[in-house]
This record gives sequence, C-alpha cells and structure tokens, in this order.
Amino acid sequence: MHQLIAACHANNRKAQMELYNRYCDGMYIVTRRFLKDPFEAEDAMQEAFIKAFTKLHQYNGEVTFGAWLKKIVINKCIDKLKAKKMELVALNENVLNTAEEDDNWQIDDGIGVARVKTAIEHLPEKYKYPLMLYLIEGYDHEEISEIMNISQVASRTMVHRGKKKLQEELKHLKNGTGY
Repeated sequence: MHQLIAACHANNRKAQMELYNRYCDGMYIVTRRFLKDPFEAEDAMQEAFIKAFTKLHQYNGEVTFGAWLKKIVINKCIDKLKAKKMELVALNENVLNTAEEDDNWQIDDGIGVARVKTAIEHLPEKYKYPLMLYLIEGYDHEEISEIMNISQVASRTMVHRGKKKLQEELKHLKNGTGY
C-alpha cells in the first residue's frame, strides 16, 4: 500500500487509478449516506478523490489511508450540503449544557441497521448528520466538531439529543405508527 501511495504521489496515473478502484465503492456508500441523489453522491466522491490526490503529500500514515480518505469524502459531502444552503446547525453555546453520554443507550432487539438508518433519515437536520457521523461512521466528538466546525460541547449535545429523537422514531416504528 505504501508503494502504491508513493506512486500516486509521483503522479503515476496507473497507480492513481488502482487506488481509486480500491476505494471508490466504499467511498460511494459513504457519500450516499449524506447525499440521497446518486449523481450528486458520485460527484462528491469524484471531487473528494481529486482533493485527496492533490493533498496526498499531507497523508502521513498516522491513520489508514481509507480513514484519511473517508474524512475527505465526508467533508466534501458536508460542503455540498452547505452549498445547497441546508442549515446544518446554529447553536448558541451559552444556552447549552453539556450532555452526558448515556452509557447504556440501546435499541430493542429485532430492530436492524436498515431500520435505524431509516429512522435517522427522519430526524431533523441538526441531529441527523452529527448522529450519522457518531453512530454510523464511528467518529468521536472531537472529530465531529472539526468536520462540522462546531464545538465538542455542541457535538455531544446534538448526538445526545439525536439519540433521544432516534429512540422515539424507533418506538414509532416498533408500534407500527411510523413510515
């Protein structure tokens, strides 16, 4: 992998194509979580790869290449959402209290990942994206705060509130009153 990245860094087009082919399917799935339009998702993925190739000199190997690329892809998706003038979040931090993480937060057995993702889709925008980053993408609050350009306190609060809303949505699903 290290040799492939070095070849890409040297503008070897064949190596760039190989790296693209290794990661394009997985990164497309990530873009589709954020952008529902398949063409827009593909466009975001392409732009993210272009940015990754131009910023390849910044990749230092501290994390896997896939994790580094995924962060670029997610940032590109958020940029596209912002460009569509979707207001992600405008929180007054003076009003927020730190939300304590609920250590035993869980959902009922029998509710699969697909149902959780469907329920997340129905959440308000200000909770949907931080919750997706936290639950689905596996980012911590420090990373979410960097990606969304918000404080860690705001990230904790939005994830905490998003989890509560998600539990409500899942209860509606279970009781048959949802979608």
